[in-house]
Amino acid sequence: MRVVDVERVRGLPLFCGVSEETFGAVTAGAFLQKFPAGTTLLHEGDPVDFLYVLLDGLVELEGTWNDKETTLAVLRPVSTFIFAAVALDADALMSARTVERSDILMLSGEALRRAMQTDPRFSYAATLELAGCYRGLVRSLKNQKLRGGAERLANYLITQRVRQGGAETFTLPHEKRLLASLLGMTPENLSRAFATLTGYGVVINGPEVTIARPVVLERLAKPDPLIDNHQPPSVTPLGQAERELWPASRAG
Repeated sequence: MRVVDVERVRGLPLFCGVSEETFGAVTAGAFLQKFPAGTTLLHEGDPVDFLYVLLDGLVELEGTWNDKETTLAVLRPVSTFIFAAVALDADALMSARTVERSDILMLSGEALRRAMQTDPRFSYAATLELAGCYRGLVRSLKNQKLRGGAERLANYLITQRVRQGGAETFTLPHEKRLLASLLGMTPENLSRAFATLTGYGVVINGPEVTIARPVVLERLAKPDPLIDNHQPPSVTPLGQAERELWPASRAG
């Protein structure tokens, strides 16, 4: 990695508190690469040699079964992925591909496991990151199992409005095919859900969404901080643990 890249990586939550010795050992064989959109980074069932850290761009995590595919998550910076497989030295349970041009740091899984065994500070940082990823998974499962399609879409739109600064009109960050899969819906069901939300003040114009009556939409969505994370945009990209700790007063 270039010197400027090393400094950038050093500031990540995963490394900001560890010793120089540990940081040097973990990043000695690291790669920081730029991948074009549509690049498959790994396939489910593959052995995992690296921990991936998304620094810029978007990455889709996918699962397949019996000729079916589903989107498990769409990651934004800063996000680690395949961390559990790295910690367990196990095969990947999901595939990963870039949705747009992405900067991704690749860290040796073997070096990370050694560091977790020898450096308590790094082990603690890794635990926080894994805990943040786990809580994100719990939120996703609750959203899928407790809400109908229109409710999931309504809460997704409310979250995107907050993340994009709170303006009445904002842009969908994904194409509708990907959004449908992310929300556990078919494209046809997504279209019907959008049609339902027009009665709650949602106006769709291509990728642009306007929430004309946010109070009315929230009555349908019933957003819940134990499912939804309506964190406002941050100047400094945060890791999954930091996103879960927002606000600091929230119960763990």
